[in-house]
Amino acid sequence: MEFRWNDWNVDHASRHGVTPLECEYVVRRGPCRHAGGDKYIVRGRGFGGRLVQVIYFRDDDGTVYVIHARPLNETEKRQYRRSI
Repeated sequence: MEFRWNDWNVDHASRHGVTPLECEYVVRRGPCRHAGGDKYIVRGRGFGGRLVQVIYFRDDDGTVYVIHARPLNETEKRQYRRSI
């Protein structure tokens, strides 16, 4: 799985305290679901076991382009824990 990073999406994820490496880790390991349009969402354990959400789409060449990443809030954490 190949990822495409640029200043915009690195900055956007970093603003929420999630590194590109952590985004890739979560996307590669967590189950994804369709989030509408051409977007996908994945929630999973990042580094240190923290729960992270990543939203991305696939470019025409199959490359993953992350458009949003952040740690889960408390409600989302409870939902995630119940679902696994």
